[in-house]
Amino acid sequence: MADKYRAAGRYTDWHDLMADERVDTVYVATPNSLHYDVTKAALLAGKDVICEKPLTSRFDQAEKLARLAKKRGRFLWEAVVTTRQPNYKNVKRLLPRIGTVKMATTTFSQYSSRYDAFRAGEVLPAFDPTKAGGALMDLGLYTLTFTLGLFGEPLRATYVPNIERDIDTSGVVILEYDGFTALNICAKDSGAPNRAVIQGVDGWLCMDSAPSTCGAVTLHLNDGTEELCDDSLPSVYEAEFRQFKAQQEAGDLQACFADLEESLLVNRIQNEIRRKAGVLFPSD
Repeated sequence: MADKYRAAGRYTDWHDLMADERVDTVYVATPNSLHYDVTKAALLAGKDVICEKPLTSRFDQAEKLARLAKKRGRFLWEAVVTTRQPNYKNVKRLLPRIGTVKMATTTFSQYSSRYDAFRAGEVLPAFDPTKAGGALMDLGLYTLTFTLGLFGEPLRATYVPNIERDIDTSGVVILEYDGFTALNICAKDSGAPNRAVIQGVDGWLCMDSAPSTCGAVTLHLNDGTEELCDDSLPSVYEAEFRQFKAQQEAGDLQACFADLEESLLVNRIQNEIRRKAGVLFPSD
């Protein structure tokens, strides 16, 4: 890979990467359980950091990283594509037109090739409690990010998981708001059509795709009006990296930290509900 992309440096120890003064930004894509240690080291080394989702497997660790980034004046982004997608912005723009929300359902179900190994007795990181795996920490994060980004913090949140060998392979999150309930379905042990539907008194919104890609959005009003919006980009990662680049080049830490607050809300609820549901990691 270093040869293919003509990398200026290559490392067999990530500590050497942190010590390289030519490196200004580090992308952390380790197993979930290592996010905190590696991200902390990068921030202390004076690097900006893009950390794969979830930011950490414990909320207090996410808070510590956020404080450290602010103290050091470094960018810290969580690499979750959902809220940066153009069609997610279309959902937010169209939402007031359906009137008072009464129900919202978001589904991200994708049969994992690693589940075959899990069924055969081999535990890979995606289903390993010691590496902070499981459905909620992976696909469930996208559904939570989608819903919390639209409606904010719920009054109550509950996770009802399917647990096999101490890890959640699928589950349903119930988010109770004032006047309506949102359901988030995530599954790595089975597949299903992925979509998001938001129902209001004046109509409904439908997005027939996973909350990571955020594909075309259709507005259906009670008077028969239909409106299709689709500003999808060629790559699912394009929007987030354009945003990271723009913030970094402008030195806009304020915008970065505003995004980070959204990540902290998702992280807090995600980790609270998994622990209450009995999905526990060694770090807990």
